[in-house]
Amino acid sequence: MKFIRSLCLPLAFALLFCGNVPADNEPDPGPICASVGRLLEQVHYSRHKLDPALAQQFLDNYLETLDYNKLFFTQKDVDQFRAKYGPSLNDDILLGNVNPALEIWDIYIKRVEDRLAKVKGLLHEKYAFNEDKMIELDRRKSPWPKDEDQAGQLWHDRIEGEILQERLNKNPKDLKLDKKGSPGSVSENGALTDPVKIVAHRYEQILRNIHEQTHDDAVKIYLSTLAQTYDPHSEYLSKSDLDNFDIQMKLSLFGIGAELRPEDGYATITQLVPGGPAQKNGQLKVNDRISGVAQGNHDFVDVVDMKLDKVVELIRGPKGTTVRLQVLSAHGTDPAKRKIVQIVRDQIQLKDQAANAEIIDKEDASGQSHRLGWITLPSFYADMEHAGAQGARSTTHDVLVLLNRLKQENIEGLVVDLRRNGGGSLDEAVNLTGLFVKKGPVVQAKDSNGGIHVSRDKDTTVAYDGPLIVLTNRLSASASEIFAAALQDYGRAVIVGGESTFGKGTVQTMVPISRVIPFLGDGNDAGALKLTIQKFYRVAGGSTQLRGVLSDVRLPSLFDHPDLGEAALKNPMKYDEVDPASYDKVTDHPLFLSELRKRSGERVAANQEFAYITEDLNRTKQKLADNKISLNEHVRREELAADKAREDARTAERAKEKVPGEKRYEVTLDNVDQPALQLAKDEQPPAAGTKPAAGNKDKKAKAADTTAAAPAEDDADEDAPAAKPEAIDPVRSETLNILGDLIDLSHWQQTADAKTAK
Repeated sequence: MKFIRSLCLPLAFALLFCGNVPADNEPDPGPICASVGRLLEQVHYSRHKLDPALAQQFLDNYLETLDYNKLFFTQKDVDQFRAKYGPSLNDDILLGNVNPALEIWDIYIKRVEDRLAKVKGLLHEKYAFNEDKMIELDRRKSPWPKDEDQAGQLWHDRIEGEILQERLNKNPKDLKLDKKGSPGSVSENGALTDPVKIVAHRYEQILRNIHEQTHDDAVKIYLSTLAQTYDPHSEYLSKSDLDNFDIQMKLSLFGIGAELRPEDGYATITQLVPGGPAQKNGQLKVNDRISGVAQGNHDFVDVVDMKLDKVVELIRGPKGTTVRLQVLSAHGTDPAKRKIVQIVRDQIQLKDQAANAEIIDKEDASGQSHRLGWITLPSFYADMEHAGAQGARSTTHDVLVLLNRLKQENIEGLVVDLRRNGGGSLDEAVNLTGLFVKKGPVVQAKDSNGGIHVSRDKDTTVAYDGPLIVLTNRLSASASEIFAAALQDYGRAVIVGGESTFGKGTVQTMVPISRVIPFLGDGNDAGALKLTIQKFYRVAGGSTQLRGVLSDVRLPSLFDHPDLGEAALKNPMKYDEVDPASYDKVTDHPLFLSELRKRSGERVAANQEFAYITEDLNRTKQKLADNKISLNEHVRREELAADKAREDARTAERAKEKVPGEKRYEVTLDNVDQPALQLAKDEQPPAAGTKPAAGNKDKKAKAADTTAAAPAEDDADEDAPAAKPEAIDPVRSETLNILGDLIDLSHWQQTADAKTAK
């Protein structure tokens, strides 16, 4: 999530519109299109005019957004689009003419339908899987197929590759033959097993998803692509996008507490939020399918084949109101029988995405135990609407509550884990920094006119002044980089992790379209434009843009490859610098960086897990560079056998490893005030050579009534195999070792200073 800060924009400009007939209850896309174009010209950091050159780049981007793997359009299509729309596209946008977006969209849908009709024939061809052929894994940087013949060959090889992959996903003995000599279609539990039928079902779902899209979706994609032609972090958000953004920032919503996914035309329940209304109600189960939704006592709305975000919109609603669901039970004896489930909506806290902590009692090499603190922060969240009000959600407040308990338990050092933290609120990044340093500048921001604004921590109190490590990787971005960079510049914390963080050094603001053209309707029905308006800089003057925050102590990381980070995105802004701000470095907490690097380097060199990471990273880089995979089944099975042999050898080596003595306690916002510490749920005697994963419970958010949450215990699949024990997380273990070194060196320094004073 990109962080935002509020900005009032006194905009006044005349807009001319070409009429487009909107769908029922949807705002006219023409004025929205013109507004987005003018805002980008006048408010975006670059102030770049929407000239013919930029419009041409935008057109190419739109085509690649629709057909990102370059499989449906041909070069002939692209040339025709460029000739027809390229010369006037900039004027069309500023005049509010969205016909180019819709016409290209309609041709795209036709190309998909035509191609998937041909795929049916390809699925029934006989493939020997013994030729010496290769196919591209990623075609994004490849040219468009020049004509239909070349496109046909690409698809022939693609389908062959997909069928082969499904064959490889199963053991030969699992491909049982039916009476006609073909692989069986369905397993005993109803799952598809025939590779051809699996691929066919996949493309049926793709076609169904395509047919769910509307012209409103086309305009949304069109306008988002236009914004991202200016820079990768500007985008257009529809009303539903805005609602989801607000939920992610607040970590709460009003609904029933169920996560949904589209499956065969139904909204299917994948998870229930523990303690949420649906889980308390007890009638809904994982894999139940929703066929109808009704508000209170009103009639049901049929939601079969309805877009998931529309279903979600019907299910969400104000606290205390009632929603009724028609449900096809996954566990009933009659799969066609529908039951009615009535649920009263309530506020749902998305606790898995909030800050959480651990207390770790860990032995060092000499057998001495240290009590260490670990705070995992998935994002920089904040309730923008109720900021400052009692009870409003805030990253800084939650971390302070956890931190106070960790101090009460006498931790000797602290790790703040920002791995996978993609950012959030700028103000929260500033305020959180203030928990660890005295007042002073935290980040500088430059606007398009060259003006510099300095965000400061004005609170002189320090919540924690002990040894501190900030753990990052290439997925730590935006607000995470502000926090890490400030503590690094102040000399307050040791930054540990991969080569660098993501490299996002830009500031966005949200501009509701209704503010520009209020006659479109009340509220956020017209959506909003998220605009890059500033670049931010460290207090030392450098930028995190493209370069990120470099680690003080670098550990091997699988994320350190060129396809991850700001530099891998389209149209990133350039790196530059400003003058340093005036600030006082922390001098009473030496960081001993040279000694920490030396000690860690020796351990990393002797650690087999890090050797595995380095080996896997090199193999990943080579695969990305090759960008090809064989269609020969014998070759692929040899590769799979080699992979399995490698994993078996690693498992055998891990079994010989000695697991370090360690005990973990969970400290959450729910149990932080309980008198006794609570052992971590997975704190069980581990299998030899294994260790339960710690800390980060991040899960990718999905389009749903809520974001991802752990399933309730009574919804677990009893037939599912036991979870495979995870190997020791070497980054976590080594970070704790580095923290132990920092504590020891700090004690040594304090003792030396005391002797000198005497």
